[in-house]
Amino acid sequence: MLEFDDDGARLIDRAYATPDVVAQRAEVLARLAPRPGERILDVGSGPGFLAASLADAVGPGGVVHGLDPSPSMNGLARARTADRPWVRIDEGDALALPYPDACFDAAVSTQVYEYVPDVAAALAELRRVLRAGGRVVVLDTDWESLVWHTADRALHRRIMAVWDEHLVDPHLPRTLPGHLRRAGFQVTDRALIPLFNPVHDPDTYSAHTMATIGSFVTGRSGVTADDVRAWTADLQARGAEGDYLFSLNRYCFTAVAG
Repeated sequence: MLEFDDDGARLIDRAYATPDVVAQRAEVLARLAPRPGERILDVGSGPGFLAASLADAVGPGGVVHGLDPSPSMNGLARARTADRPWVRIDEGDALALPYPDACFDAAVSTQVYEYVPDVAAALAELRRVLRAGGRVVVLDTDWESLVWHTADRALHRRIMAVWDEHLVDPHLPRTLPGHLRRAGFQVTDRALIPLFNPVHDPDTYSAHTMATIGSFVTGRSGVTADDVRAWTADLQARGAEGDYLFSLNRYCFTAVAG
């Protein structure tokens, strides 16, 4: 699976600062609708962008806990939220949340449960720490929704097949509503949040993700550094020739704890 060491965390940090992901984060925040004074949990808080926004919404009368298993990610998150003392960045796992029962008013998790080996257990943990009536927003990606124009389709398919190995379930959104329901949540809304890059621009999610994908797949299942260079050059050439296109669907579910 993808490991978020110092280099990996920096790649994610840059990708999450692109306008694509900034817009996605704003939509997730709007769907959660955090209120002043609330206690909110961000499961898989990563580099801390969303935790910082949540902190601004709840204000100093509230509390935000960000939880992530990566020390490198947590270092970025603590630096990003250092001027908001009502944010706490904790090291931990979605399968064993280090919090008391019913202690949060709301929770959010973006791009996390697709990495978790036991989603049912993780969502049961999430339900445990939320009060009755508490809100949750969960967003994950179905990687089969990816459209990325390349000239060498065979090489692209090889690389993307290996990239699927970076997480446990590359198609988790298909089963998330059922998982949430069985964990004790009522799903109240479903939304599609596409990432769409019709041109090659260095300040886009797809441009930054090329580097993350290339780093992960190199040396796996026969994919060489030369293969990755050829794949990257192919995509960049599509941009130079004006026929670049990237589209990826993310699926957002809003639910209430029963």
